[in-house]
Amino acid sequence: MIYVLRNSWALLLGMFLLQIGNGLQGSLMGVRGAIEGFSTFEISLIASCYFVGFLGGSRFAPVFIAKVGHVRVFAALGSLVSATLISYPLLADPYAWMILRVILGFSLSGIYVTAESWLNDASTNATRGQALSTYVLFQMLGLVAGQGILSAGDPSGWLLFVIPSILVSLSFAPVLLSVQPTPSFETSRPMSLVALYRASPFGVVGMGLLGCVFAGQYGMGAVYATEAGLSLGQLSAFVSTIFVGGIILQYPIGWMSDRMDRRLLIIICAALAGGVSLLGYFFGDVYLLLLAVGVLSGGLSQPLYALLIAYTNDYLSPQEMPAASGGLLFVNGLGAIAGPPIIGLGMGWLGAGAFWLVLAAILFITALYGVWRMTQRTSAYAEEGDYDAVPYANLLPGTASPVAVEAAQELYVEAAEEIADANEAAEAAEAALDGRAG
Repeated sequence: MIYVLRNSWALLLGMFLLQIGNGLQGSLMGVRGAIEGFSTFEISLIASCYFVGFLGGSRFAPVFIAKVGHVRVFAALGSLVSATLISYPLLADPYAWMILRVILGFSLSGIYVTAESWLNDASTNATRGQALSTYVLFQMLGLVAGQGILSAGDPSGWLLFVIPSILVSLSFAPVLLSVQPTPSFETSRPMSLVALYRASPFGVVGMGLLGCVFAGQYGMGAVYATEAGLSLGQLSAFVSTIFVGGIILQYPIGWMSDRMDRRLLIIICAALAGGVSLLGYFFGDVYLLLLAVGVLSGGLSQPLYALLIAYTNDYLSPQEMPAASGGLLFVNGLGAIAGPPIIGLGMGWLGAGAFWLVLAAILFITALYGVWRMTQRTSAYAEEGDYDAVPYANLLPGTASPVAVEAAQELYVEAAEEIADANEAAEAAEAALDGRAG
């Protein structure tokens, strides 16, 4: 990590500041929307619009970069983010906020593509996994810090909208002034969703369902806390626990996935996360228990994205892995678009507790589908599992990009090539020995 910090501190600092602003506005949107009199369903649609823009940004940002370069795209999209954040209190209308969220999702997605391609280019094969996992850690720390700022201001005023706008503006200074050379950018070849589904049905379906979960946790967590009557300080602490859980359990679950059938681990984690979510429904009125539920639900569910990436790769050849990343990202984005409205409708019908019921239902469906798939297909698990924390860069709604996924795929390709080279060397050695024996 020291090597990564020394060589990429400017980018890491910039993304840390960006995520403070992003995390603050994400929760503030739900609180301020309730103050403005928006319905729960309207707020959920506003949350979903972020992911509509995000899909567009992932698709078009590489095109912009190829035409005008990383620095110009970084600066242009950063300006859009800053202007969008300060526009929320000016345009207190749900339809205007939907448009702003599309712009925000598009801009942030492009920023992530630019930043991660920059970091990926600056890393070597020996440091890429460490670099991107450190990058994700800084992002998550920024998201948690943003929740702390939320509790220090008045959500009905202007200050909490000004702060993220300032932080986003400041975040680009260290990046744009960096002396590191700008990288070349290569986008992945798209892969048919039908072909991807045939290769790994559980991977594709699981990614879509997980998109619903992540978008619900990120986009509707603050709405749930508001509906449940939590104070502003309690709300920010609750939302933070979800990310804290992911930080704590990311590596332990990844370590386990290298030592057992990944599909079985996905099923276990999804089922446990669903059970914990049910505890949130029954005991959500006890604040300390609610915080514990937040830690466990986030910790058990968020690493599932990395496990599904690794599981899908078990059924792909090295040549297919980069092409599959775009399809997996797209499916996850579709799920993310659907998640907040589903939870919003449930909360409108059944009250705040439906937040936990819907999450539990989606997670149980994921686990049950995995159990059914185990009866249809043998496992491709091998002891030489290639889990790395890099795919985790995509588990945060709003931080996923094809670059992070492609970097993860490169690690799998490299590992597969190393195994193939070792096998060839062993065969050559065996042939030489046979020749001497003859």
